[in-house]
Amino acid sequence: MEKKSQASGNSFPPRAFTACLTGLAVLSLAFTFTFLREKETNKDEHVRKAAVAGAFYPEDKAVLERHVDTLLREADPPKIKESIFAIMVPHAGYVYSGPVAAYAYKELEGRDIKTVILIGNSHRHFFDNIAVYAKGAFETPLGLIPVDETLAAKLLAADPAIADRPDVHENDHVLEVQLPFLQRVLKDFKIVPILFSGDSLELARKLAGVLAPLLNDQTLIIASTDMSHYPPYTDAVAADRKTLDAILTGKMKNLDASLQTLASEHIPQAETFLCSPSGVRVAMLIAQGSGDLSPVLLRYANSGDTSGDKSRVVGYGAVAFVAKQSTIFVAPPPADKEKSRNAYEQKMTSQEKEELLKMARATVESYVQTGKVPEFSPASTTLKRPLGAFVTLKENGQLRGCIGRFDPSGPLYLIVQQMAISAASQDPRFRPVSTEELRNLEYEISVLSPLRRIGTADEIELGKHGVQVSKGFHHGVFLPQVATETGWNKEEFLGELCSQKAGLPRDCWKDPDVNLEVFTAEVFSEEKK
Repeated sequence: MEKKSQASGNSFPPRAFTACLTGLAVLSLAFTFTFLREKETNKDEHVRKAAVAGAFYPEDKAVLERHVDTLLREADPPKIKESIFAIMVPHAGYVYSGPVAAYAYKELEGRDIKTVILIGNSHRHFFDNIAVYAKGAFETPLGLIPVDETLAAKLLAADPAIADRPDVHENDHVLEVQLPFLQRVLKDFKIVPILFSGDSLELARKLAGVLAPLLNDQTLIIASTDMSHYPPYTDAVAADRKTLDAILTGKMKNLDASLQTLASEHIPQAETFLCSPSGVRVAMLIAQGSGDLSPVLLRYANSGDTSGDKSRVVGYGAVAFVAKQSTIFVAPPPADKEKSRNAYEQKMTSQEKEELLKMARATVESYVQTGKVPEFSPASTTLKRPLGAFVTLKENGQLRGCIGRFDPSGPLYLIVQQMAISAASQDPRFRPVSTEELRNLEYEISVLSPLRRIGTADEIELGKHGVQVSKGFHHGVFLPQVATETGWNKEEFLGELCSQKAGLPRDCWKDPDVNLEVFTAEVFSEEKK
C-alpha cells in the first residue's frame, strides 16, 4: 500500500518535485492520511479507471454529487462575463482544497466548453517528454469522460517531444481530482490529459506553441497545482502571496524571479512553492502571446484554514485567465447619453463629495471584513444621478486598484459602491485587499462624463481628457489625471494606453479601425491627514 497526504496530494514525485515529499515519512501532521490501494490492472486499456476515489474525494456517486454541489453552492467568486481560456486550481483532497477549487469551477457553469485540456506534473513517474493520454476515456464515480482524440492526435503529430503515454497517467491523482468538478458544471465535453515530469520551460514553450493555434472559445486549459508545501501558516500565506502576485502580472519572468527568491529565503520547513508549475507556465505563455488575456485571482486558502492545524500547511490558489475587458468592464444596459450628459453638468458640493468618499470606504471595509455590502440612502439627489465612475485605491501612495464603468446601470452612489468593491477585489493586476491593508488605503473617485467618439488624436487635450481605445475585445482606459501624474506627452500617453492597457501595438491610436473616445472627469479624493 502507498501512503498519500490528501492535503498535498504527493506521492513519489519526479526529481524536480522531490521537495514535495521530503520528510513525509516522518511527518506528524494532524492532517488525515489515507491509504490508497493500487487498482487492479485495467482490463479495458482505453478506459483509465478512477485511482483516488474514496481517498481524495467520495467514492459513492450520490455522495460525490452532493459534496461537489455543496462546494459549488458555497463558492462566491466575482462574476466574470467574458471568455475564460484557462484556470489554475489545486489538486489536493476535496476536504482541504475543494473550497478553493470550487471558486474556479463555479465560473464555468453555463459555459459552452467542449474540450478541456488538463495539464499537470506527474507526482509518480520520471520521464523526459510530454505525456498525453491520447485515446479512450477517464472514469470517475460520475461516469466516463471521453478523450478528444482528434485534438490529441494533432498534438502528437506536431512535435516529437509530445508522446502518447497512457502508462504515465495510471494512478496519478493530479488530473483526476479535477474531473468530478468538471462533470458537475459542464455538459457533453471531452478532455485531453497531459502530464509533464520536471519543470522544463523548454517543454512548456513547445506545448504552448502547439496549443495556441488550436484554442477557441469552446476550449479550456486547466493548470493543476498546489502551492507552498509545509511551512507554518503565516509563512505560507506570505510566500503564496508573492507567487500569486507574480502570476497575476501575467509575466513568466516575474514568476521565475519570485520562485527563485522564495527558494533562497530559507522559509522554515518549506519544501516547494508550486509543486506542479508546467500547466501554469503553458497558460501564462499563451496569455502573454495573445495580449488579450489577463489572470484574475479568485480565491486563496491553505490546509490550515480547513484542518485547523497551522504548524505545517499546504497552500491552494484559484486563478482564472480571462479576456481583459471582462475584468474591468461590466456590460450594463445602454444608457441615455443625453440624460447622463445633463446630469454630469450638475457639479457636486464638497459635502456631497465627502459623503461619496465615505460610502466608498465603508463599502470596501464592510465587504473585505464581512463579505456584506452596506446599504445607503443619501438625501442628496445629486448622488442619485445616472453617471459612470471610476474608484481608485492607493496604498501608501502606490496604486492598489482602479476599476470603473462609463455607462451607469443605476444611481451614482450605487455605481461607486460597485466599483469600490471591484477595485478592492477584482482588479487583475492586484490580489484582493486584505483586512490588514484597510487602514492604509486612500480613496479617489472620478465621476465620468459620457464617452465621445473622436476622429483623430489631435482632439485630445492632455490633463483635461481621459481616453479609451478599443478594438474588438481589446479595451484600454486612462483617466485624465494619468497624463498629469506621469508627465507623459501625448505620444507617450497614447503609446502606453495602447500597449499597457489595451494589449495592442503602441501606435494603435493611429489605426483607423481603432475606436478613440474621450471623456472628462470630476476627480476628488480624501484629504490627507
